Amino acid sequence: MEESKIQDIEISLFLDALLQRHGYDFGNYAKASIKRRVLGLASAQCQSVAELIPRLLHEEDYLAEVISQLSVPVSAMFRDPPVFKTLRETVLPLLKTYPRINVWQAGCATGEEVFSLVIMLEEEGLLERTQIYATDINDIVLHKAEDGIFPMRNLAEYERNYKSAGGKAMFSDYYIANDEFFRIHEHLRQKIVFAHHNLVSDGVFCEVQLILCRNVLIYFNDELQKRVLNLFHKSLVRNGFLCLGTRESLRAVEAQHIFTVHNQECMIFHNQGILS
Repeated sequence: MEESKIQDIEISLFLDALLQRHGYDFGNYAKASIKRRVLGLASAQCQSVAELIPRLLHEEDYLAEVISQLSVPVSAMFRDPPVFKTLRETVLPLLKTYPRINVWQAGCATGEEVFSLVIMLEEEGLLERTQIYATDINDIVLHKAEDGIFPMRNLAEYERNYKSAGGKAMFSDYYIANDEFFRIHEHLRQKIVFAHHNLVSDGVFCEVQLILCRNVLIYFNDELQKRVLNLFHKSLVRNGFLCLGTRESLRAVEAQHIFTVHNQECMIFHNQGILS
């Protein structure tokens, strides 16, 4: 049998062990992406994927390492500035009509985007009546996000993004810094509830007016995308907003007939319609 076919069998067994032992279902993730990540995990530790399975079954602490490798903690503050500018100018004014606002950042990674949102809500006078939930499948990155600490080497990029996204103050107003790191101010960090949530298997998180889930669905196949979009539909109030990543598929969203386009270029949608 060809080596690649053996690898495919081993990966299938590994993912099944992950599901049966720990309840994490990566079986519907895009095959090329998940294969690359599992092989990367194996190459760093052993000769084959099959050798990972006993560790996964018997070593409780190993799960966090596996989830860290398989999930996708890539982010930046005010990533894709036109998206945040559009949220500021066309979505937040509509959210002002609610006496209380709930926002869910799904797949928050290390927190760069959710802190961007907090800063924007502060500048628009909405932060005090907004509750923000930031969730991820990866507990390691969740703990990093809670700390709100980022490397100074990224600061110049984040400052440019902030200005391009319509920032109204000085970015330096929102953090303290030393030579190596900067940390988001405590009063901003305290506005966010960080929690573990698995988009694949968990249910509705809460009722919200805005969901951001950017550049997560691109790693899911069609079946899993449909499930997650239905979850977002159930979580959003009618005419609530969903913001996806600019690299994600508009076709996948339109196929559900539960969202209408608010801004196609920025992948922002209204929640409405009936579940298919």
